[in-house]
Amino acid sequence: VQLQASGGGLVQAGGSLRLSCAASGGTFRRVGLGWFRQAPGKERDFVAAIRWSGGSTKYADSVKGRFTVSRDVPKNTVYLQMNSLKPEDTAVYACAAGRPISSTMRLPFAYDDWGQGTLVTVSS
Repeated sequence: VQLQASGGGLVQAGGSLRLSCAASGGTFRRVGLGWFRQAPGKERDFVAAIRWSGGSTKYADSVKGRFTVSRDVPKNTVYLQMNSLKPEDTAVYACAAGRPISSTMRLPFAYDDWGQGTLVTVSS
C-alpha cells in the first residue's frame, strides 16, 4: 500500500485543519489506517485509527472530542479533521496502513506501510 499525506500547515490555536491520506496499490478490506504524530525531540505518538471495513475508530485521549478520523471508500482516502487545535498538537503527522487487531491499533509496529509526514504547526 502506498500512502500520500497532505493538508498540513500553520494555524492559530483554536483553528482547524483537515489532513488527507490517499491510499493506493492494495486491497483494503482488512486494513486499518492510523494517524501518528511526532513532535521534535519526542517519540511517535498514536493519534487516531480507522478500520477500512466497517469504519470503527480509535482515538488518543489527548485528541478525543477534537479530532475525527473518517474514510471515503470510493476515493481510497482517509481524513483527519482536527478542530480546536492547541500548540501542543504541533508535530509531523503521518498516516500508516496495516492489519492491526483491536488491541494493537494504537501501536506503530502494527502498521507496515507509512506515508511521508505532513507538518502541522499551531501557534499560540
